[in-house]
Amino acid sequence: MMANANLWRALCLFSGSRGFIRLGINWRRCFVDARSICPGTDSPRGTCGGRGLGRDAAGFRQRTNHTRALETGAPRRHFSKSSLGLSSATIVNGTAINTGVYPDRSGVLANHDYRSEIDVKRSIDVENARVVRKGDELSGRKYIALPTIAELIRNGGGKTTIATAKTVGLLFDRHADPRSGQNIFAGDSASPEAITEIVKTLGAFPPATQPADRDAWTTKALTDFLWEKGIPQFSLLWLSEPDDTEHKTAPGAPTAMAAIKSADHNLARVLAALDQHQAGSTTDIVVVSDHGFSTIARSIDIPKILLDAGFDAVTEFTSEPKAGQIMIVGNGGAVLFYVIGHDAAVTRQLVEFLQQTDFAGVIFTREPMDGTFTLDKVRIDNEHAPDVEMAFRWNENKNQFGFAGMIDADWQRAAGKGTHATLSKFDMHNTLIAAGPDFHQGEADELPSGNVDLAPTILAILGIKSPEAMDGRLLAEAMANAEPLKSKTETLEAKRKFPGGTWQQTLTISYVGSTVYFDEGNGGLIR
Repeated sequence: MMANANLWRALCLFSGSRGFIRLGINWRRCFVDARSICPGTDSPRGTCGGRGLGRDAAGFRQRTNHTRALETGAPRRHFSKSSLGLSSATIVNGTAINTGVYPDRSGVLANHDYRSEIDVKRSIDVENARVVRKGDELSGRKYIALPTIAELIRNGGGKTTIATAKTVGLLFDRHADPRSGQNIFAGDSASPEAITEIVKTLGAFPPATQPADRDAWTTKALTDFLWEKGIPQFSLLWLSEPDDTEHKTAPGAPTAMAAIKSADHNLARVLAALDQHQAGSTTDIVVVSDHGFSTIARSIDIPKILLDAGFDAVTEFTSEPKAGQIMIVGNGGAVLFYVIGHDAAVTRQLVEFLQQTDFAGVIFTREPMDGTFTLDKVRIDNEHAPDVEMAFRWNENKNQFGFAGMIDADWQRAAGKGTHATLSKFDMHNTLIAAGPDFHQGEADELPSGNVDLAPTILAILGIKSPEAMDGRLLAEAMANAEPLKSKTETLEAKRKFPGGTWQQTLTISYVGSTVYFDEGNGGLIR
């Protein structure tokens, strides 16, 4: 199969035997490679994760160390129907992985959104350190509304380590206490002294133009420094490749394939370090990606299109915003529209306009409107939500390298490059692989699973109970003495008639018990 090639991103290790889950004895160690915790990568013995890899990624075809080790070495379970939260974006899924809840409860709706209380004139990068500090100040330290895996483990007296090549790592344990939790992100740390010795030995964190070197630096920081005195209960490694290179090129490009190999080398380093600590056989590993990937067929200049259509729509306000103006926030394969004052007439006009374009895929609205789905249907409705969110249209055509999955996308990247965040199945489905003593060996799990399932599963293995109910579920079918589970799937449909045709959009959703998984969605004007 040929699809997206963004395979690595997150990985989790738990030490102990299956008996611990049943009996609640012994201690566990969990290591998560945070580039992609849920959708996966090919990782030997399950330790290294990859960012932006789809479940049909090229890495499986080229049979990396990850694949060979999982097939011939440690027991492993492949979750063949892993999917994301509604948004196939990095920060959203990184947060879902670490909290076990969807955006309506975590508060993280997109990589970029608009919060006037933080910045009244422009959109924000939700993982930016200044933004996070301000958000915590305004919310009583609830910028991320629920505790993360690392926070829960530390609250229970355990120790954690997080090392990420990207700034997203700040969100995973932003209140880390160096005595019980270490967190370095993009060569930085909330406690600057935490990286002093690392920089002395490894040198300065490489520039953004060298993503593979950034990944290598971060991996060495984890294995050679953060693990120097022993491996904590929970570790998370988040790599930037192949996501970074696929954005600059496209899925299947030679450089993108080389980026997957680079991630594989970092995984090998992690596995070797586990063996040096004699922890390989007692460690559970989860390898996952935060999203899949597609190739841009057309770059759509939304600000210009709306301006030409008569809307007062901008990407940055030059003065105090006025009622009826629209703040446009691009997120690659999706766009968020904030209508100042929640003006109902402007919102209706905007939706009707989008429904008659040739680039809109699925449209979500705060208030019920003909031909849309409301935000609450897809767990993105909270006080910070936009008035309208639009995912771009997609198709199954192949790109210049023979990889399926073409999309329209926002104005920030050119046609022919790679991106994600639509509701395309190539963006929404990722890979999840688990290996270690607590998982069945050599099986493929056909039940739907997703990023929100990682936190409840990890915490259950570690014997830790969250004070908050989670949206995800324990992946019990992958473990011993599992009860048979069933799933169901439904497709939602919304229509609106216009003189020139009928707008129609669909959204396919799967369920396992009360846990919901968003599979794919698309739409268009049928003439």
